[in-house]
Amino acid sequence: MTQPTDLPYGTPHAPRVAVRGEAHLEVDPEIARIGITVAARGTDRRTALDDLTRRNTTVLDLIKTYGDAVENLQTGAFSITPELTRHGRAERVRAYHGSVHITAELTDFTALGELTTRLADLELTRIDGPWWALRPDSPAHGEARRQAVKEAVQRAREYAEALGTRLAALVELADLGAENATPSFPPTPGTARMAFAGAATPENTAPALDLEPQRQTVTAQVNARFTMHPPQL
Repeated sequence: MTQPTDLPYGTPHAPRVAVRGEAHLEVDPEIARIGITVAARGTDRRTALDDLTRRNTTVLDLIKTYGDAVENLQTGAFSITPELTRHGRAERVRAYHGSVHITAELTDFTALGELTTRLADLELTRIDGPWWALRPDSPAHGEARRQAVKEAVQRAREYAEALGTRLAALVELADLGAENATPSFPPTPGTARMAFAGAATPENTAPALDLEPQRQTVTAQVNARFTMHPPQL
């Protein structure tokens, strides 16, 4: 009876070897993201909204002065929330709190250090981040995959040589977990985080923050199966 040719363990005439190739690269980040929260508080809704609008415009105008250094700029959540008095049965509003969340993505890290300091000097403005990352189409990902494949071929070749034979053909090459893809996680944030600040004057403007980009780890793993020429055991 003829043995099927698609069995994962091969045949005596076409033995198979299965290996895993891995690559781990340490590369410089390509982009950095910061989160900006602009806040306002007023005794009436219109005052809070006017202050929030003015501060939001100031932040956006400042970020846009950095031109091409800012690759992406977008506004997230916006809210105006009433604060009720703690005493009494009547629903009396004590104050209104407003906030706007902005995300900026920069590619110039020197400009990033200056911008974060200038933003932190603005009135009731909070900065979070930076979050360092690579672009989805970064060449580093392709280089990691190429190195993982090369390692898989080298490892399979060493197994074949240990048996006194050589590889014959590639049967399968697959990303590790290709059938059950794992979820991706957000980039690791850096250590810089700034709380709400008051208004700054030209005399007390803080110097630009010196940020050290956080190296990024790029990992690739592949499973590979090869056939070998029958060894002489």
